Amino acid sequence: MSSELYVAGLGRVGYGEALILQRDLAERRITNAIDRDLLLLVEHPPVITLGRGFHEENLTTSRDDLTLQGVEVHEAERGGDVTFHGPGQLVGYTIFDLQEHKPDLHLFLRQIESTLIRALETFGLPGSRKDGLTGVWVENRKIASIGIHVKRWVTWHGFALNVSTDLSYFDLIVPCGINDVTMTSVRRELGERAPAGVWGQVADAVVQGFAEVFDQRPQMVDMKDLLD
Repeated sequence: MSSELYVAGLGRVGYGEALILQRDLAERRITNAIDRDLLLLVEHPPVITLGRGFHEENLTTSRDDLTLQGVEVHEAERGGDVTFHGPGQLVGYTIFDLQEHKPDLHLFLRQIESTLIRALETFGLPGSRKDGLTGVWVENRKIASIGIHVKRWVTWHGFALNVSTDLSYFDLIVPCGINDVTMTSVRRELGERAPAGVWGQVADAVVQGFAEVFDQRPQMVDMKDLLD
């Protein structure tokens, strides 16, 4: 296993563009054209994504109305049902070769949860798991969602951590197909003590969480250099 983890902060990127990039990077990781695991950190314009486990009744707003509200809808090959991404949410895409760790997708999901729980601890937030569900909660409020796809043990897609997200967007769906779930964010939990946005302190805390859980040394990379 490589001791280094490539980390690329891409800023605000459209979901469709990020999805094409992930698929490209995953193929390069499969063929070892990229010989390190890679973590992409992004922020998306408002978008609803439909995973492999999507049930139509969980999209509670018509697609026409979503378009009028400036919310895109995309299908994705990740696991899980329907979720929302948008400004104020740190999204991390994990291009990991699990054969260099342990080829166990369920373990990988638990490890991502651990990275986010560690990151939240940085801000005094007690993140936790819920039996039988994937993601991270603060008490009974969900603060992070996780959905992964894997091909030949290389993963893509990842997690979404609500930092300063406009939580009203989650009223457009049944988040992750969980009825009566209450979504929360770092800002809602901490108020004035919350970090200003997803970049800086929050992104740094998440990267540190990955470094600790996966025992890897983060190396910031420029995406253009990596693709070249």
